[in-house]
Parts: sequence; structure tokens; C-alpha cells
Amino acid sequence: MGNLSGSVGGYFGFKINQINETSGKYTVSFVARGETYDKVKENGLVLLSPEHPNDRTRPNAIEENISDIKNPDLVLICVKEYDLENVCKQLKEVITKETIVLPMMNGADIYDRIRKIIPDHIILPTCIYVASHIKERGTVEHKGKAGKMIVGRDPEHFSSDVAWVTELLEESKIDFDFKDNSLADIWTKFIFIASFGLVTAKHNSSIGTVCTDEQQKAEATEIMKEIKQIADKKQIHLSEDIIERTFEKASTFPFETPTSLQLDIHSGKKDNELELFAGAVLKYGTDVHLDTPFTQKIYHEIKGK
Repeated sequence: MGNLSGSVGGYFGFKINQINETSGKYTVSFVARGETYDKVKENGLVLLSPEHPNDRTRPNAIEENISDIKNPDLVLICVKEYDLENVCKQLKEVITKETIVLPMMNGADIYDRIRKIIPDHIILPTCIYVASHIKERGTVEHKGKAGKMIVGRDPEHFSSDVAWVTELLEESKIDFDFKDNSLADIWTKFIFIASFGLVTAKHNSSIGTVCTDEQQKAEATEIMKEIKQIADKKQIHLSEDIIERTFEKASTFPFETPTSLQLDIHSGKKDNELELFAGAVLKYGTDVHLDTPFTQKIYHEIKGK
């Protein structure tokens, strides 16, 4: 089993590996690069969390290259979305016919993008809720309540037996729901992260500001409307009051909460999630013959920064 680690991979990979250290049921490998690889090889992976105070766990193997993973049964992909295509191309070389791919990434188009490069395998469309970040190389910090996953069946391999994967999540004491169809959950999360990500990035503002400033709230609403129209066309059933619900959810965050797109854009980081949010809306809009002028405008405004 391979786990390509970021802060999300670190959190869930930690839980899977910690149980496995006792049970010895699986062989778990982590893939990490550079300094993270050195740190985890030397000290194991450290998780600072209300659930696991000052815990560390050591995988069976830590690899620096995907090419060193041999015949994995399950691969958890937990990379930044702009690394996704590159990682999938490398994975294609090491997976077997039976390998199941579990992307631990939020975004409406993640499943489609993996499917394009890895066309024949079981890919389980997933939605992730966890507040974790990398405190320093090899140390993941988790705050708030336990991370949660919503995992769906692969629409292209609907009746495939993936029970052993859900058993693994259960054994690992991971909070998850397994559904026949996880797309509504994925798009419900997407409507939130895309609208708030784009508006906070444009204005260098916070989640609280988008909820309270008239102009920013109006902009986020327009983006949400465009996403909802696309979902309707794709027959993905979002609740009718999804826009109010999204603002309600956002208002439960501390006022000053930033978004990762905003932080990346305003620190001048070359790689960011602009394509994950706006790019996906523009592409799906074209696919279903819907205009998305609002998302297009904000996309170009942010690109011009």
C-alpha cells in the first residue's frame, strides 16, 4: 500500500500505519521527497493532534520515488492538485491490474483527471474534511475535530468489491461514510472551497470578510450559482438551498480564516489551486454548454495579479 504524503496524507496515513504497526496486516509504504523523506526515515512520522498527543509512527518503508513502490494493492494519492498528472503518470508504471486508487483530494474534477491517465483501474471518488497542516518536515499538526472522509463507489466499476478498503478504514479508526454515489458530497464541498478560495484570493481577504462584505458576498454567490447550474446539468443533485447553506457553514469558521489559494496567490507562489477551482468550472461549463462569465472574469483577475 502506498501513501503519497502531504498534510492530509500525513494525517490519514498516520492513522492507517499506527494500527498496522500492531496488526501487521499490510505492508505500508510512504512516499515523500527531500527533507520530509530524510526526517520520516530517521524519526518516523509525527502527528500532533488532540486525538494523538505527540505520537509518532514508522511505516514499513519510506520511499523517495514512486518507482520504488512494488505492486501496490491500494494507493492513497494525497498530493497538491498541480502535481496530480505528474504523479499519475509515475503511478501508471508501478500499479498492477488489481490496484485500487483512493484520491484524498478535494476538487470536482479529481476523479476525471486521474481516470484520463489511469483509465482501467478502480478509482474511488472521495471528499475530505480535515484541518491539518505541515508544522515542519515530518510533523503534521491537526486541529479541531477528527478528520472525515466520504468515499464513493467508482461509477465505472460500480459493482466491484472494495469491502477490504472500507474494512481498512474502519480498522484504522478513520471517520468515514461509504456511499454508492459521493458526487453530491464532492460538489457540495467544491462549491464552498472554489467560491471562497477565488474571492479571498482576488481581495486578499478572509472567510469572515466574504460572509460580511456586500461586494465579496455577491461575488461568491455568483460563482456558486454557476457551479450549481453545472451540477444541475450533470445531474448531480445539490440541495436547493446550497448557497445559503454554504454561507452558514462558512460563518462557523473563525472570522480571520484564510484560504490556501489566497495565501499562495499573495505570497507569489508559482503553483496554486487556481486551475482546480476556476479552471474546473470553465472546463465543465464548456462541456455542458453553459456560460460561466463570472468565474471567467475572476479567473482572469487573479491570473493578472
